[in-house]
Amino acid sequence: MVDPITVEVVYADHGQQILKRIALAAGSTVAQAVDASGIPQMLAAGSIDPDRLGIYGHKAAPAQLVQSGDRIEIYRPLALDPMEARRRRAR
Repeated sequence: MVDPITVEVVYADHGQQILKRIALAAGSTVAQAVDASGIPQMLAAGSIDPDRLGIYGHKAAPAQLVQSGDRIEIYRPLALDPMEARRRRAR
C-alpha cells in the first residue's frame, strides 16, 4: 500500500479564513483535495469555481495531481476589475 500524502486546502474571504490539512491517496487531484477538505460544504452553493484554483499562488487545473506538502488555494472572484480599480485611484 502506498503511504498517503498530506496537503493543505485554504479559502479566505472578507470575514473568514478556512485551512484544512488532509491526507489523500497518492495520485489525487486538486478537485479531489478540495472535495475531501469539506470546504465546499461550508460555503454557499456554487461559490467555488473550478477555474479559480491554485497551488502556492499558481493557477492549477482541477485534474492536476497534487504532491505531498502542496497548499491548494481556492480563489474567490474579484470584487472589482483591477483596471477599473486603477482608474478610480488615478482620478
